[in-house]
Order: sequence, then C-alpha cells, then structure tokens
Amino acid sequence: MIYFNNAATTWPKPERVYSSMDRFFRNMGMNPGRSGASEVVDTARTIYDIREKTAKFFSIENSDHLVFNSGSTESLNTVIKGVLKAGDHVIITNMEHNSVIRPLQRLKKDIGIEISCVSLDKKSGEIDYKEFQSSIQKNTRLVAVSHASNVTGTVADIDRIVKIIDNNIDNNDILILLDGAQTAGVIPIDVNNPRIDFLAVPGHKSLFGPPGIGALYIRDPESLSPLKEGGTGTNSLNTCQPDVMPDRFEAGTINTVGIVGLGSGIDFINEIGIKNIHRKEMNLTEKLLKGLNFIPKVKVYGKLKREGRVAVAAFNIADIASHELAYILQNEYNIQVRSGLHCAPLLHKNLGTVKQGMVRVSIGYFNKEEEIDMFLNIIDNIVKKGSG
Repeated sequence: MIYFNNAATTWPKPERVYSSMDRFFRNMGMNPGRSGASEVVDTARTIYDIREKTAKFFSIENSDHLVFNSGSTESLNTVIKGVLKAGDHVIITNMEHNSVIRPLQRLKKDIGIEISCVSLDKKSGEIDYKEFQSSIQKNTRLVAVSHASNVTGTVADIDRIVKIIDNNIDNNDILILLDGAQTAGVIPIDVNNPRIDFLAVPGHKSLFGPPGIGALYIRDPESLSPLKEGGTGTNSLNTCQPDVMPDRFEAGTINTVGIVGLGSGIDFINEIGIKNIHRKEMNLTEKLLKGLNFIPKVKVYGKLKREGRVAVAAFNIADIASHELAYILQNEYNIQVRSGLHCAPLLHKNLGTVKQGMVRVSIGYFNKEEEIDMFLNIIDNIVKKGSG
C-alpha cells in the first residue's frame, strides 16, 4: 500500500513510538495522582518530563501552561467556548476546519457572537490580508486561523496577521488562536515570536504520536474558562475546579500512554531535525506538483511552488468526482488518499469545488520518491483512459 493521507494522521509511526508506548503500558501505565504506588510516582515524573519536552519544542517558557488533551478539536473548542461572550466578534479565514467553524456557529446561534470570514485567493489559497485588516472591529475578541490549510497546504503569514492586529488603533487587544494541526512537527513554531495566545496541536499528525492525544498552549489562563471540570487527583476537598495549572484544564484521566507516544514522536523529530523533515517532505511535494501540472486535464489547487506551503496537494481530473477518483486509486492501485470536502466547507465554497470536492495527497516523512513516480504514472494513465 502507498499511504498518502498523512494530513489526516501520519503513518507509519517511528518504531520508538510503538516500543515506548508498549513498554510504558506494560510496566507503569497507571494513573498519576490517584494512587500511592511507586510506579505511579514514576508515571507522574514521566508525564512531567514529556510536558517539559513538548513545551520546549514550541518555545513555551512555563510548561504548566501546556495542557494535554485529546487533540486539536478539544483545544479549539476549549478556547472558542472559553473566551467568547455574547456580543463578541471573531475573525476566521475561509481555510478553517470544521473544528473551528462548528463551535463558532453554535455560539452564534446560542449567544449571538459575530463572525467575519476572510476570503482566500482562488489560485494560491493565500489569505486576503487587506480584507483581514478591514474586518477588525472594536468588539473583535478573537482571531482563529489555521497555520496551514489542510486542503491546499498554503501557510498563513502569522507574522503579518499579528502586526496587523498590534498596529490597529481601534482595537489591538485581540487574542490569537493558532491551529497548528498541519504545521506542528514540520514548521518551527515559537509562541513568543510572533505572539500567540493559544496554540492547538494534535499529537497524531506530524508530531508522530498516536490518535487521541494533543496539547493546548494557554498564554494567560485567566483569559478563558475550562471546557470541562472534574477530578484532577489534587486538591480534592475543593468542590470547584482548581485554578492551578495545568490542573485547571486537565479534568479527568489524562491519556498517559498517548502522552508517552507523543514524547517519543518529539524525540524522533529532534533527532532527525524539523528542517530536515520538512525539506524531505517538500522535495517529494515539489516533484508531485510539477508532475501533476504537466498532466492534461489535471487541475492543481493552491501554490505550485514549494515556498509557503506544507506537504499537502489537492487536485481534480476534469469533471471526475473526487470520491470516484479516490475509489479507483484505493481499489485498483492500493493507494490511500483523501477525497471530498476535508471538513473545510468555506474553502470549497471560496474555490467553487463544493460539488466535485478535491482529491488530497498528503506526503509524510516515510514516503519515497518512487511512490511519487508511481502515483504520477497512474494519474497519467487514468487521464489517458478517460480520453480514449
């Protein structure tokens, strides 16, 4: 099988991820803070060490402000529902995932928040930064933006967005939520440069961890309320959720074995080098984009050059439904891609592909050049068959 769906989840994982999770689960996979056994003390120390490691990876000065959770969806919901109040205004872009769009629509219906959606360039997928600037209002409370599109791979200029906000004379007291789902692990992220108030990252994508683990960075814990309350294993006499971090946002049993897998994934990235990983993925992506661009009847969406993008490419063949093409690739050639709308409805409306969708090829570190060659030959043959 050729696996080209790494934007959904990376696969395979580094061997150390599998082995560390198995070893931990068998030997000391107990719940920290809820038993007196010596193994649990080791578990608590292990989680602390991985929290420190993960915080350092994103240049977070205080690791207590890094909260472990189930993934980006929980992180994004925590911030959106914990920050916004009735009458607040939020700015998003048309590249956003449903993990941002749906909770915002719920708040718009329930409490009456206002939402502005900034459009994208139809060719490059770039954000219209002039429109973004004009969207800022006096009641703008939050800007939520994907660091990179999960469909076109276009990377947002976060430096530019922060400068626009900070230079706004009417309202520069705006919180910034960065969705790092497609960039964490392949593009360096420093939460202090530029200023990022909240960073949502999944563990199972380019951080090479397992499903069901993720993290949320919170610059100022007082700026939002917890999404959930419950047991923390500490301060149990207090019937209210403790204010101490990270307990304030880690109610319930945390995914200890998932955290261990995430830690091993970060070890792998640190060993190989994040720039080396990105370079390899982009070399393969550049080859893919050039090859697709030369095949008749193939339309590629987003930037054709490697600069300002991640290893995600979306395309269509003439008027063939994306689901049909993905079915052919999977069942006749054993190639795993993603088709449809990719949980990004605003982007497809912006680019006019709601009915057809797109076929997405997302390349990972473990893909090979010969897989790209094989894929391009197959697409070329499909086009030729359709023309015959």
